[in-house]
Amino acid sequence: MEIQKEKTNPFTNIKHIIAVMSGKGGVGKSSVTSLMGVALNNKGYKVGILDADITGPSIPKVFGVNQKRAVGMENEIMPVKTASGIKIMSINLLIDQEDAPVVWRGPLIANMVKQFYTDVLWGDLEYLLIDLPPGTGDVPLTIMQSLEIDGIIVVSTPQDLAKLIVTKSINMAKMMGIPILGIIENMSYFQCPDCGKQHSVFGNSGIETIVKEMDIPLIGKIPIDPELTSLSDEGKIELYEKINYTFGEAFGIQIEKVIEAGKDENLCFQNV
Repeated sequence: MEIQKEKTNPFTNIKHIIAVMSGKGGVGKSSVTSLMGVALNNKGYKVGILDADITGPSIPKVFGVNQKRAVGMENEIMPVKTASGIKIMSINLLIDQEDAPVVWRGPLIANMVKQFYTDVLWGDLEYLLIDLPPGTGDVPLTIMQSLEIDGIIVVSTPQDLAKLIVTKSINMAKMMGIPILGIIENMSYFQCPDCGKQHSVFGNSGIETIVKEMDIPLIGKIPIDPELTSLSDEGKIELYEKINYTFGEAFGIQIEKVIEAGKDENLCFQNV
């Protein structure tokens, strides 16, 4: 039986939805989602970020909106805007204490994520980025089944275990019939600030083999950067001056192709 797709409220118009996925935690999926949102926002696009990681939300922290709260209307919720105008929604914007655990069962979590899509007054957005929780559980499945996802970006790291798990994520997206924009390898290397030499901290990458075998694009490799970590901890990711580098040289020209593909009514992301 085909599952009915969720509809937004009458005050919301979202042009494209991109989900960011990882097979396991700790690969920097939320950082990649946030950087992508900042990069798109800097290019003049209207961007929203839906933090679907209910039990481990981190989007508000990296944008420094921890002290702000989402405002509830009669039947809708207003998202919180970041310093540069990106609209975000996260469970941490609805609870009194950001360090309070969310001890909910799967179905309740999945329903909350759907409400973040249907009940939040996102307004006019060209891109809604969804930061999925790690793995292939209830929430990723619910979102893939219930929302009109235009494409998925998979985040990985160089470790062998991550490669094995990322393949499961890719296979899940393919099973659900959702186009895969490509893979981003995060924490790919560390570049010495003194000599400029690149060091493979987590071992040599085999991502090229994976993308070749799976026939999907490698969007790019993002290096380990202490400055990015520091700014994220301070809630100032929008001040990251290397954003054009991260989504330029390191990210490759694929991001531009992704954006251009987003303008295509057919959304043929497989061909970027």
